[in-house]
Amino acid sequence: MNSKASTPDLSRRKFLGACCASVGATGMLSSIAQLRLMGAVANTDTPARAAAPQSDYKALVCLFLAGGNDANNLVVPTDNTTYAAYAAGRGVLALPQNAILPIATSAGTGQTWGLHPAMVELKNLYDRGKFAVMANVGTLSHPLTQALYNSRPDLRPMQLFSHNDQQVEWQTSVSDKPFSEVATGWGGRVADMMNALNSNNRISMSLTLNGQNTFQVGRNVSQYAVGTNGAIALTGNGTGTSVNGLRTAALTDALAMQNSNLFETAFGGLTNGALNNSALLSTVITGASPVQNVFNGVPNSSLAQQLHMVARLVNAQTQLNLKRQIFFVRIGGFDLHDNQVALGNTTNGAHANLLRDISLSLNAFYTALTQLGAENQVTAFTSSDFGRTYNTNGDGSDHGWGSHHFMLGGAVKGGDIYGKMPNFAMGGPDDTGRGRWIPSTSVDEFAATLAKWFGVSPTNIPAIFPNIGRFAKPDLGFMNA
Repeated sequence: MNSKASTPDLSRRKFLGACCASVGATGMLSSIAQLRLMGAVANTDTPARAAAPQSDYKALVCLFLAGGNDANNLVVPTDNTTYAAYAAGRGVLALPQNAILPIATSAGTGQTWGLHPAMVELKNLYDRGKFAVMANVGTLSHPLTQALYNSRPDLRPMQLFSHNDQQVEWQTSVSDKPFSEVATGWGGRVADMMNALNSNNRISMSLTLNGQNTFQVGRNVSQYAVGTNGAIALTGNGTGTSVNGLRTAALTDALAMQNSNLFETAFGGLTNGALNNSALLSTVITGASPVQNVFNGVPNSSLAQQLHMVARLVNAQTQLNLKRQIFFVRIGGFDLHDNQVALGNTTNGAHANLLRDISLSLNAFYTALTQLGAENQVTAFTSSDFGRTYNTNGDGSDHGWGSHHFMLGGAVKGGDIYGKMPNFAMGGPDDTGRGRWIPSTSVDEFAATLAKWFGVSPTNIPAIFPNIGRFAKPDLGFMNA
């Protein structure tokens, strides 16, 4: 680079470096991370307050239970014969039979079932037909029996029982290839296919309330991170003549400077876009929450805060020109190798506290959706690393495989259990050891059913779920049209 060209470049670089230092390393690094979470560059006019969601609007909300939820205590048998097998297999983890919240099903097998006693609100939603259970779902690259599992290791998902690998496989729905070959999550592929419905959208349709994730990685649509208090902005920015306001104005001027260095030009443009998106979102969700009263009655947990912000963003879909949205929220703490239950009172303990948080938070979320007139247009569903072992390691459980999940929303055909429960015999036909159940339903089938409701045509389902042709039910029937 010659001296004439280097002078403005060097000056600008120094100035940007000074701004970075004054804003703070954490704030700037957070903002640089946002550059990969960008959707459409927003325009910054002030929008009006949102009306009810458009009639053709739909949203998916992925609730990730990080660490591997012990679903063996999420849905529990209540008939005497199956409960006896459950109690024998679970040992100190078994819930008292008289504490389980009974639910009706259409199975007609003679077995009866109930939910964990911490899930009172979700039990009520189940009874109202808004909540349903998907039995024994998990990562599969091919349908498996116990005999095939033992004789054909090549047909098993890759790296079973590994947190990181199984999280990625759940979120991509591809369990026979490394992520380096898959490169996208199934939510990201759905967004890529459906984003054309979001004409002139002002921000990405993929919004994460809990950091970057594999689920929303797309080739064309990028995930955009939103905090529980609103848009994420640079630390130390502001307006007016305050120190932070002057700093922000100086940074804006620096980013707008003409420059011959392509990297710095790209950096300036992307950062300006991120700041514009942040300003737009702040404008859209400024002021009192339209559903604040709903969430005032629940513990101020991270999950409740995330779902409260999702409700606010659903309310803003008209201003953002979005007819499709995909959200990601997460609650951690499920890797309970010990202290899973309170010994002597198994209806309490760490796992019960997590399920109680989920029940209260999702109930408030559904109530908020009804207030917004969006309960039939938003569907929440769970996913997790894996299930956990049926037997105990002493006072907890270890990494398992097949697990029960659930769906919530007005479009869900609720009040029933879908799929097939495992045989609870230790060493029985569904057991790969210690009650690590072979899934009877694949993540592909579960996710494809949600994608079809979201608007993906049956002919396009294989483009999103490349292994779906190996499984019997691309539509499991738990969603209304």
